Amino acid sequence: MAKKTAAIFEIPAEESDALRYHAAPRAGKIEVVSTKSLTTQADLSLGYTPGVAEVCETIAAHPAAANRYTSKANLVAVVTNGTAVLGLGNIGPLAAKPVMEGKAVLFKKFAGIDVFDLELAENDPDAFVDTVVRLAPTFGGINLEDIKAPECFYIEKQLREKLDIPVLHDDQHGTAIIVAAAFINAIKVAGKDRKDVRIVCVGAGAAGLACMNLLADYGVPRKHITLVDVKGVIHAGRDDLHESHQPFAHKTKARTLAEALVGADVFVGLSAGGVLKPEMLKGMAESPIVFAMANPTPEIMPDLARKARPDAIIGTGRSDFPNQINNVLGFPYLFRGALDCGATTFNTEMKLAAAEALAALARKDAEPGLAKAYKGHKLKFGPEYLIPKPFDARLLSTIAPAVAKAAMDSGVASRPVDDLPAYAASLRDMVDQSFRIMRQIYSNARQRHAAKARRIVYPEGEDPRILQTAQGVIEEGIAHPIILGRTSIVEPLVKELGLSMEEGKDYTLINPQQETEQQQAFVQEYYGLRAREGVSLAEAATHMRSRWMTYGCMMVRNGLADALVAGVSGRFYRFLPVAARLINDDADISNIYALNLVMGKDQLLFMADTHVQVSPNPHQLCNMAALAAKHVAKFGVTPRLGLLSYSNFGAANHAAAVKMREALALIRQHHPELEVEGEMQADTALSMEVMQRIFPASTLKAPANVLLFPDVDSASIAFNLFRMVVPEAEYVGPMLMGMKKPVHILSLDAPVRRIINMSALAVAEA
Repeated sequence: MAKKTAAIFEIPAEESDALRYHAAPRAGKIEVVSTKSLTTQADLSLGYTPGVAEVCETIAAHPAAANRYTSKANLVAVVTNGTAVLGLGNIGPLAAKPVMEGKAVLFKKFAGIDVFDLELAENDPDAFVDTVVRLAPTFGGINLEDIKAPECFYIEKQLREKLDIPVLHDDQHGTAIIVAAAFINAIKVAGKDRKDVRIVCVGAGAAGLACMNLLADYGVPRKHITLVDVKGVIHAGRDDLHESHQPFAHKTKARTLAEALVGADVFVGLSAGGVLKPEMLKGMAESPIVFAMANPTPEIMPDLARKARPDAIIGTGRSDFPNQINNVLGFPYLFRGALDCGATTFNTEMKLAAAEALAALARKDAEPGLAKAYKGHKLKFGPEYLIPKPFDARLLSTIAPAVAKAAMDSGVASRPVDDLPAYAASLRDMVDQSFRIMRQIYSNARQRHAAKARRIVYPEGEDPRILQTAQGVIEEGIAHPIILGRTSIVEPLVKELGLSMEEGKDYTLINPQQETEQQQAFVQEYYGLRAREGVSLAEAATHMRSRWMTYGCMMVRNGLADALVAGVSGRFYRFLPVAARLINDDADISNIYALNLVMGKDQLLFMADTHVQVSPNPHQLCNMAALAAKHVAKFGVTPRLGLLSYSNFGAANHAAAVKMREALALIRQHHPELEVEGEMQADTALSMEVMQRIFPASTLKAPANVLLFPDVDSASIAFNLFRMVVPEAEYVGPMLMGMKKPVHILSLDAPVRRIINMSALAVAEA
């Protein structure tokens, strides 16, 4: 018997970007990561033998317990045989693996769902079904992918009947959900009624049929839907139709796409590039809706469609045009909702709920900060914004709860969600870790603003991030923004960014360059404060016109604003003395400190002082500790302070270690209520195992969560190392401590969500 020769792959001399991306730093796009610690004998005995036996016996007696004690309830199988891979056709299971790994990454990124990709070398539908059924106990859901029609219909139907977990062929139903969402909003924009519109769909395969069936379930009469395949219009006289086509095989004289489109309201393309000619659009109804979704070349390019019909509402499958109809807007959130309520299937109610939730989200103002990621796109509901963008952070907390509710209402949820608002909040936590810790801060800010209107002044009002922040602050209901800026700059930016806020109603716009009574009063007061520092009246007027941080601080000083947030376009160390002089009546910053909150997946740390005091003395460290403890308590966290050094508990007598030792004595003397320990190394502060081994007499009963450093160098280095080593880490800050009124100066790279977080904190402090 001849030996099989191993296939050899020679790496190209010059790999493309795509090939290098998949090859380095390690091959492929996914890995398996343990969720439990496995560092001690105790871990091993719990995670494997003998502890695992108890878990196995519990599941044997109660199979549903697998959802609590294993990964099953958060694990989806992405299954293909590679017979209909997007844009590539029948390339087989192995060549399809990069696509399936990509799908796994999207599940994880957008919904926190784990995936095993299964590429099956099986084209026989019954054998394929049998294989998946045998593997199904491992999973909480099955995502079928890139399986050719008509086999995909049979496979999905059989699996849905045989399994008690949700099964979805995403090429069919994922596409249908996004198309339905875009359709719901398109007819709203066009002023059309779903019961009256006529739809022509070119492409009668899996995706086309699923889309039309879901639109029929939404309320479009089937007799108003015309399917077109490669042979022409699907009509009652054809004898070559699959059973799935029969519901759409009507009596009609139309035989070609051009004939079918005469008077039609909607064109849906799921076929091939270029099949829709510009002249065909001219016969369509007023305000035609054109969804040309063939990839990479749509049935008609948007610019050609727009030229032929300027009144058209257009969507494509491409990311470089408005209204991209993208499956990633659907499947992660559909499965998230289904898994979390223990759905036994995906039914029509769940799919329609997802479509309607997606459509409703697009009708809201876009997520603050998205404008930067989608520069040049209008993110305001209308003809060019029918569906949300894939990176809208609200997708998960909007769609998954809607799906779970539909599953519960339709009786297919085996583990109903008790509190849907709390569930939605937990999903928002997954997307935005800062929301978890900021939730109480936002609640406090809303209560304060509701009781008495709170005003935040933003000196850098001509920065797009500040305008997006103002929109977010308004939506969150936490304050009334006061924007400093020129009308000629701000108002066009508001329109360009697609923001819905109105000047005078939602926010106040002040131009410090204009001479007003308020400006003149500020000039006189500022001159009085600084006349003996060599500032002339003319210079005071110049400062007020050109240094908007100064103007903003004067507003806070005089009670015309309750808080100030700045720093996104100026330097921290330039703004801080201005704030100290005008808010604290003293340019001395020796009693001002900065606190940063950093959050990893399972780690929450407050760090001080990361910005201000270069080398704080023991008395400053004592003051810093007391202020930090008060700030930390506002987050609903019990502060445990650790004074850090390079030495542990008197092991060295270097000046830096002695300083921290002296600070500990002062803190315990003046603030005996605080839980504090030091001086100690960082690993000692963060590990009770190390702590108990080195210093069992420690007063800390749990790891420190507030770290105080001997100098700004070590604090800043530690803070930035944490951010870089833990890429998914998020942070809130810097929070200024020691100001008489809430003033926060951020970093130049601060994204919109962080600025909104700091605004909420400022209102909660006001």
